[in-house]
Amino acid sequence: MFFLLTLCLVLLFTKLAGHFCNRIGIPSVIGELLVGILIGPAILGWVKPDEFMHYFSEIGVIILMFIAGLESDLELLKKYWRPALAVALMGIIFPAAMGFGVGELFQFSVQNAIFLGVLFSATSVSISVQVLKDLKKIDTEEGATILGAAVVDDIVVVLILGIMLSLMNRSTPDSSLPLWEVLLLKVFFFIVIFAASKWLVPWLLNLSEKLVAIEAVSAISLVVCLGFAYFAEMLDMGAIIGAFFAGVAIAQTDYRKRVDEKLETIGYAVFIPMFFVSIGLNMTFAGMSKHFLFIVILTIAAVLSKLLGGALGARVTGFKGISTLIIGSGMVSRGEMALIIAQVGLTSSFLSEEYYSSVIIVVIATTIIAPLLLKATIMKQNKQMIV
Repeated sequence: MFFLLTLCLVLLFTKLAGHFCNRIGIPSVIGELLVGILIGPAILGWVKPDEFMHYFSEIGVIILMFIAGLESDLELLKKYWRPALAVALMGIIFPAAMGFGVGELFQFSVQNAIFLGVLFSATSVSISVQVLKDLKKIDTEEGATILGAAVVDDIVVVLILGIMLSLMNRSTPDSSLPLWEVLLLKVFFFIVIFAASKWLVPWLLNLSEKLVAIEAVSAISLVVCLGFAYFAEMLDMGAIIGAFFAGVAIAQTDYRKRVDEKLETIGYAVFIPMFFVSIGLNMTFAGMSKHFLFIVILTIAAVLSKLLGGALGARVTGFKGISTLIIGSGMVSRGEMALIIAQVGLTSSFLSEEYYSSVIIVVIATTIIAPLLLKATIMKQNKQMIV
């Protein structure tokens, strides 16, 4: 029954950490990570990365990706598609190239260097959105472009990750298949997902409304999420890829807001904190000093690549001056998305255990630096407008 104590400790400490982080303006996800480091093998050793933590964290990351899909605003993307697409693509190309370059510099294998580039191509703008709201910039052209670019970034990086898992994962059953068959399976995956999203998902949700059962809509939404996740895993696309597209599918229905509220309650109350704590449990400070230069160089590359890539994308679509830097700053944070990809990399051997902790530290650094950069650029714009 030790798992009950584990659950008790994780929930208590993550909520306390979230409270203190929010009070001082630090993203709560950072606090949850630090809880994993504190109560895990790295310091106190109260909680270990056992089978219980593994299954709860797996459910947590699936629900987290499902919520990310639910919150992908395709209507906003349609309105600002041109600048959003340019910002997102430049904000993927620059980090991918610089991440790969850092991997090569530190003698990573080609496969692991490519994965490092993919990992730092991700963007998580939840923290940037809060800064934009606080400074009343969420409804500006810059704010809308950042949000639209985040949607494109999520979709493109998820697709790249899925393809990478399929084509490069040495442990998959597909590894014995010829390349054309593997690619055909991926095309089949997207055809089925598209068809299910257009016809099956709305029908299931409408059916759930007629069921005389408590929280039938929420339960059927979870069925869709887990079903898509299992289907994706079966075709070696990764469960998180399926969960993300399940969220996107439900986001196109009238049930989006209701499902989002219910699933956020389920996810953030129990399962999602378990996922972030599990990341901290896998961290170690052994040999960290010898990776100091790697951490510094990768942090600089991670910040500059998104900042410059996003700013250049904004500039080529008509933004000028400080507006380009606001948009670039808004894309710097890696947050939850990069943490998810890092965990996938560790389990898939795309990211070695030796560098795992260092990469997590860089993700944390970008998540803290991003809102500071964004706030500074917005304040500078406000001063220019007054003058």
